[in-house]
Amino acid sequence: MTVTIRPAEKRDVLALAELIEEIERFYGSTEVQPLDERQAQVEEALFGSPPMVFALVVEDEAGDLAGLAAYSFLWPAAGSSHSLFLKELYVRDTLRRQGIGARLMDELRALAAARPGCSRVEWMTDRDNAEARSFYKSLGFAEFDGKIVYRVDTSTA
Repeated sequence: MTVTIRPAEKRDVLALAELIEEIERFYGSTEVQPLDERQAQVEEALFGSPPMVFALVVEDEAGDLAGLAAYSFLWPAAGSSHSLFLKELYVRDTLRRQGIGARLMDELRALAAARPGCSRVEWMTDRDNAEARSFYKSLGFAEFDGKIVYRVDTSTA
């Protein structure tokens, strides 16, 4: 199947909000926000002033969104440089194992390399996500064992 990888556009907001529900359910969530709330948050995050995040989308032959790579830039990284941080990489099950995830990773690396002062691409996956770990290993990426991730919900802070 032929797909197009391109930056998210405003016309994608509804489809992205729907895809986010699919991603949440993929990770085991049984309750998700109402669609209108997700849609408003997607629009604010991607197209607010300033945008909080960027996304590449995977568009299938029918013009439907079938995946995404959501990322932002973090500063500082090495020295005074910054990094591209990949928050979410997702491809619908029907298109997995066709090289689309690898193409998304190549696009992200190209975006980072083209951005002055961007020294690296970083991302995380859950330790128990064997498929993701295997995918990244197949692309030649080694796991970095030097960080411990902390998280606190804003409702409990």
